[in-house]
Amino acid sequence: MKELELKSVIKVCQMEELTAEEQHLLELAIEATGRSYAPYSKFHVGAAVRLENGVEIIGCNQENAAYPSGLCAERTALFAAGAQYPDVPVIMLSIAARGTDGELLEEPVGPCGSCRQVIIESETRAGDPIRILLYGKKYVYVIDGIRQLMPLTFSEF
Repeated sequence: MKELELKSVIKVCQMEELTAEEQHLLELAIEATGRSYAPYSKFHVGAAVRLENGVEIIGCNQENAAYPSGLCAERTALFAAGAQYPDVPVIMLSIAARGTDGELLEEPVGPCGSCRQVIIESETRAGDPIRILLYGKKYVYVIDGIRQLMPLTFSEF
Protein backbone atom coordinates (compact mmCIF):
# COMPACT_ATOMS: atom_id res chain seq x y z
CA MET A 1 0.00 0.00 0.00
CA LYS A 2 1.18 3.49 -0.83
CA GLU A 3 0.32 6.61 1.14
CA LEU A 4 -0.31 9.99 -0.46
CA GLU A 5 0.25 13.09 1.64
CA LEU A 6 -1.41 16.33 0.52
CA LYS A 7 -0.24 19.75 1.65
CA SER A 8 -1.98 23.12 1.46
CA VAL A 9 -0.35 26.51 1.76
CA ILE A 10 -2.48 29.24 3.31
CA LYS A 11 -0.99 32.59 4.29
CA VAL A 12 -2.36 34.15 7.48
CA CYS A 13 -2.19 37.94 7.29
CA GLN A 14 -3.40 41.04 9.02
CA MET A 15 -5.54 43.35 6.89
CA GLU A 16 -2.81 46.01 6.79
CA GLU A 17 -0.34 43.48 5.34
CA LEU A 18 -2.45 43.15 2.20
CA THR A 19 -2.14 45.28 -0.91
CA ALA A 20 -4.54 48.20 -1.35
CA GLU A 21 -6.26 46.21 -4.13
CA GLU A 22 -6.76 43.20 -1.84
CA GLN A 23 -8.05 45.37 1.02
CA HIS A 24 -10.49 47.08 -1.34
CA LEU A 25 -11.84 43.76 -2.62
CA LEU A 26 -12.32 42.56 0.97
CA GLU A 27 -14.17 45.78 1.81
CA LEU A 28 -16.50 45.08 -1.12
CA ALA A 29 -17.17 41.57 0.21
CA ILE A 30 -17.84 42.95 3.69
CA GLU A 31 -20.24 45.52 2.21
CA ALA A 32 -21.98 42.78 0.22
CA THR A 33 -22.83 40.90 3.45
CA GLY A 34 -25.33 43.71 4.08
CA ARG A 35 -27.13 42.91 0.81
CA SER A 36 -27.48 39.22 1.62
CA TYR A 37 -30.94 37.71 1.82
CA ALA A 38 -30.66 35.13 4.61
CA PRO A 39 -33.92 35.08 6.61
CA TYR A 40 -33.60 31.37 7.42
CA SER A 41 -29.96 30.79 8.35
CA LYS A 42 -29.22 34.38 9.44
CA PHE A 43 -25.72 33.69 8.04
CA HIS A 44 -24.92 36.61 5.72
CA VAL A 45 -22.10 36.07 3.23
CA GLY A 46 -20.62 38.53 0.76
CA ALA A 47 -18.18 37.96 -2.05
CA ALA A 48 -16.39 40.13 -4.56
CA VAL A 49 -14.41 39.21 -7.65
CA ARG A 50 -11.86 41.21 -9.56
CA LEU A 51 -11.51 40.44 -13.24
CA GLU A 52 -8.36 40.68 -15.31
CA ASN A 53 -9.75 43.85 -16.93
CA GLY A 54 -10.11 45.54 -13.52
CA VAL A 55 -13.88 45.20 -13.23
CA GLU A 56 -15.14 44.24 -9.77
CA ILE A 57 -18.40 42.38 -9.22
CA ILE A 58 -20.05 41.58 -5.90
CA GLY A 59 -22.33 38.75 -4.87
CA CYS A 60 -24.17 37.74 -1.72
CA ASN A 61 -26.03 34.67 -0.58
CA GLN A 62 -29.70 34.46 -1.54
CA GLU A 63 -31.84 32.01 0.43
CA ASN A 64 -35.23 30.62 -0.50
CA ALA A 65 -37.95 28.85 1.49
CA ALA A 66 -37.77 26.06 -1.09
CA TYR A 67 -34.31 24.91 -0.03
CA PRO A 68 -31.94 24.32 -1.91
CA SER A 69 -33.18 26.93 -4.39
CA GLY A 70 -30.94 29.61 -2.89
CA LEU A 71 -27.39 30.37 -3.92
CA CYS A 72 -24.13 31.19 -2.15
CA ALA A 73 -22.36 34.54 -2.39
CA GLU A 74 -19.35 33.14 -4.23
CA ARG A 75 -21.48 31.60 -6.96
CA THR A 76 -23.64 34.70 -7.43
CA ALA A 77 -20.47 36.77 -7.96
CA LEU A 78 -18.73 34.24 -10.23
CA PHE A 79 -21.84 33.55 -12.31
CA ALA A 80 -22.55 37.29 -12.70
CA ALA A 81 -18.95 37.80 -13.83
CA GLY A 82 -19.25 34.95 -16.32
CA ALA A 83 -22.55 36.27 -17.67
CA GLN A 84 -21.29 39.83 -18.13
CA TYR A 85 -17.67 39.12 -19.10
CA PRO A 86 -17.54 35.52 -20.39
CA ASP A 87 -14.01 35.77 -21.80
CA VAL A 88 -12.37 37.75 -18.99
CA PRO A 89 -10.65 35.68 -16.29
CA VAL A 90 -11.33 36.15 -12.60
CA ILE A 91 -8.02 36.91 -10.90
CA MET A 92 -9.15 37.42 -7.30
CA LEU A 93 -12.08 36.42 -5.08
CA SER A 94 -12.79 37.74 -1.59
CA ILE A 95 -15.28 36.34 0.92
CA ALA A 96 -16.62 37.73 4.21
CA ALA A 97 -19.44 36.58 6.50
CA ARG A 98 -21.59 37.75 9.39
CA GLY A 99 -22.81 35.27 11.98
CA THR A 100 -26.34 34.91 13.32
CA ASP A 101 -25.62 37.79 15.72
CA GLY A 102 -25.05 40.11 12.73
CA GLU A 103 -21.37 40.64 13.55
CA LEU A 104 -18.51 39.94 11.16
CA LEU A 105 -16.92 36.61 11.99
CA GLU A 106 -13.75 36.63 14.06
CA GLU A 107 -12.13 33.95 11.90
CA PRO A 108 -12.29 33.40 8.14
CA VAL A 109 -14.86 31.06 6.68
CA GLY A 110 -14.13 29.03 3.55
CA PRO A 111 -16.36 28.38 0.58
CA CYS A 112 -18.70 25.38 0.63
CA GLY A 113 -18.00 22.34 -1.54
CA SER A 114 -20.30 23.48 -4.36
CA CYS A 115 -18.61 26.87 -4.46
CA ARG A 116 -15.18 25.24 -4.45
CA GLN A 117 -16.22 23.24 -7.50
CA VAL A 118 -17.41 26.40 -9.28
CA ILE A 119 -14.11 28.12 -8.44
CA ILE A 120 -12.25 25.12 -9.89
CA GLU A 121 -14.27 25.47 -13.09
CA SER A 122 -13.49 29.21 -13.25
CA GLU A 123 -9.77 28.51 -12.82
CA THR A 124 -9.86 25.72 -15.41
CA ARG A 125 -11.72 27.95 -17.87
CA ALA A 126 -9.15 30.74 -17.47
CA GLY A 127 -6.10 28.49 -17.20
CA ASP A 128 -4.82 30.32 -14.11
CA PRO A 129 -5.39 30.10 -10.36
CA ILE A 130 -7.63 32.63 -8.60
CA ARG A 131 -6.21 34.41 -5.55
CA ILE A 132 -8.70 33.83 -2.72
CA LEU A 133 -9.02 36.13 0.30
CA LEU A 134 -11.05 34.89 3.28
CA TYR A 135 -11.85 37.65 5.77
CA GLY A 136 -11.95 37.34 9.55
CA LYS A 137 -11.72 40.19 12.06
CA LYS A 138 -8.65 38.51 13.65
CA TYR A 139 -6.85 37.76 10.38
CA VAL A 140 -7.25 37.07 6.67
CA TYR A 141 -6.40 33.86 4.85
CA VAL A 142 -4.69 34.37 1.50
CA ILE A 143 -4.83 31.36 -0.78
CA ASP A 144 -3.23 31.11 -4.20
CA GLY A 145 -5.69 28.93 -6.06
CA ILE A 146 -8.59 26.74 -5.01
CA ARG A 147 -6.49 23.59 -5.28
CA GLN A 148 -4.92 24.61 -1.96
CA LEU A 149 -8.36 24.03 -0.40
CA MET A 150 -9.44 21.17 -2.65
CA PRO A 151 -6.36 19.38 -4.00
CA LEU A 152 -8.18 16.38 -5.48
CA THR A 153 -10.36 18.22 -7.95
CA PHE A 154 -13.07 17.10 -10.30
CA SER A 155 -12.27 18.76 -13.61
CA GLU A 156 -12.47 18.13 -17.30
CA PHE A 157 -8.71 18.62 -17.56
